[in-house]
Amino acid sequence: MGDTLRRLRSRKETLRRLHDIDARKDHVVVVHYSCESFFDRPEGSTPRVTSIAVRNLGSGQTESFSIHKVAELKKIPLDQIANYYDQLEKEMLDEFGDFLQGNSLCTWMHWNMRDINYGFQAIEHRHKILGGQPPSRLPEERKIDLARALISIYGVGYAGHPRLESIVNINKITDKSFLVGKDEAAAFENGEFVKLHQSTLRKVDILANLFGRTLDGTLKTNASWWEARGIHPQAIAELVTEHWGWTLFAAVASIASIVGLVLVFA
Repeated sequence: MGDTLRRLRSRKETLRRLHDIDARKDHVVVVHYSCESFFDRPEGSTPRVTSIAVRNLGSGQTESFSIHKVAELKKIPLDQIANYYDQLEKEMLDEFGDFLQGNSLCTWMHWNMRDINYGFQAIEHRHKILGGQPPSRLPEERKIDLARALISIYGVGYAGHPRLESIVNINKITDKSFLVGKDEAAAFENGEFVKLHQSTLRKVDILANLFGRTLDGTLKTNASWWEARGIHPQAIAELVTEHWGWTLFAAVASIASIVGLVLVFA
């Protein structure tokens, strides 16, 4: 199968899955989290997690887990969080782990949470490092990466990098409390944990918004009309090449045209 046809089929399958998710959105949660910067880490340690937000796609109800909330319950002032970070982060991840276990049958929608640098594996690894007992891993079929889904539907050029920030700006979605990567890193260094938490909450709201706009066809992108629909002349050529029926039809049509011309000028 040619690359263009493969992309068309992938796009169709992605849209089918998104519509399936929408049909049972009360059993779908949107997750995002903030953490210490995962760049410029020569020692290779996993970034500390600061907050996690999980929003039910159907009801909009949001659960959040953050070190500053744990600290507040323990009467630890914000300016002293750094002194108790391991303890507070572990308790936060314990709470999140319990929530994940209790909602393991849901579909978890996320944005690029794919590896040990940033993703479910990174959260699990941090939990283990801190002495916690992470829940069983979510099977891949229970996850949907909205970032990859948008590329599948609209093509790689649908938004500039960083794509989340770019697509928010293209669609003029309110970005109050939204922190970009470098600002999140700065907030962590400055101990602005509430600010990080508000950004995480805002981002799950934005992801739900992007999902809705994708399904109702109102999402604006930088993709051309043809790119957004996966249509390309190459797809026709590949279709003709791979399906002998189309080739036979084209041959018969050509012969008919020639015969018609002969009859006209006979």
